[in-house]
Amino acid sequence: MATVLPHGDVDRAELDRRIAIAERFYAESGSVTRFQICPGACPADLDDVLAERGYRWGHPMSLQAACIDEIRAPAPVGLRLELDPAPTTAWFDAWYAVHGHGSDPDDERAMLGRVTQPSAYASVIDGDRIVAVGRATADAGWVGVFGMATLAEARGRGAGRGVLAALAGWARSQAADGLYLQVERDNAAARRLYERAGFTELSGYHYRTAPVSGSARTMRE
Repeated sequence: MATVLPHGDVDRAELDRRIAIAERFYAESGSVTRFQICPGACPADLDDVLAERGYRWGHPMSLQAACIDEIRAPAPVGLRLELDPAPTTAWFDAWYAVHGHGSDPDDERAMLGRVTQPSAYASVIDGDRIVAVGRATADAGWVGVFGMATLAEARGRGAGRGVLAALAGWARSQAADGLYLQVERDNAAARRLYERAGFTELSGYHYRTAPVSGSARTMRE
């Protein structure tokens, strides 16, 4: 889901004006307005203002990072690792099986196609089937880890750890200093995986999502 990522601080009148602009934009595209609330980056009272307008709090996230030399992610036994510079059909199908949630697969593929930075797509293979995937993108000495997904039947076998191992190896080849990722705070299994691999939290953030009627009200105004 597309999200407003606000920055800087403004007075209340300007904040209300900018919120209205965002709501109008989302309403015209037939979407529900959603803001990402990042402490220290957003206007200081944005969260309270959105709450007053009926925006729902949700999806608490954790931004984490690890020094490349401290990554602890040994490759799993009995599973094969592969790296590709672009998403293969099998890679995408495995990712979509976990994270698709009914979204348009063509839109998701198009989004990946817009990534222009050096990238790696990791697959963990059991026999002839991909059971876990992830991707990484290098930029300015850091590598971001995205799209981590493990099929239900492969969980608990080190498949996710294998993806991290492959991506960390690729990050070293890019002369990166560290890796970063984002994980849902309520995803206990993923948080354990990243903690054991050497990741620590830098900050947290959450989202505010407008009530469905909010966009319609903005259009009428």
